[in-house]
Amino acid sequence: MSQKMKGRVKPDHMPVNKFQLFVAGMPPIEFITISGIEEELQTVDLPDRTTASGGNTAPVEFTATTMMHHSIERNALELWFKEGQDPVSPLYKKVGTLIIKSLTNAKQTVYTLVGLYVSKRATPDLDMANEGDAAIIEWTLKADDMIPVPTP
Repeated sequence: MSQKMKGRVKPDHMPVNKFQLFVAGMPPIEFITISGIEEELQTVDLPDRTTASGGNTAPVEFTATTMMHHSIERNALELWFKEGQDPVSPLYKKVGTLIIKSLTNAKQTVYTLVGLYVSKRATPDLDMANEGDAAIIEWTLKADDMIPVPTP
């Protein structure tokens, strides 16, 4: 931590490695990484060359990774991805809960992801010369809305 930050960080901060994403109707999935999720207001261009809020937020998109050898998780995500393909299942969109916890778990930030679905799967680059790094699958997920849940 730099000298400029000393004394400014409150105790029990929220590190980037204490998170969970639960998806309704899915087994518990241990996501290794979740990219930042940007939520943005839709805007309109006005005749005077300024912009204004369109009143709604755009859908969100993010990536999450899992270990390829975790077969229960991989199979569940593969089936979910298949639900969004033709013929599209009426249940392909789900509700997710993203929880980010503080060091002691005493505090948390919670977001509800409405209309969540898998839109893309990317398998890892494979290389016989690799020394044995774990194979990671990257999943792209989209959601219609991201709602912050008030927490104390």
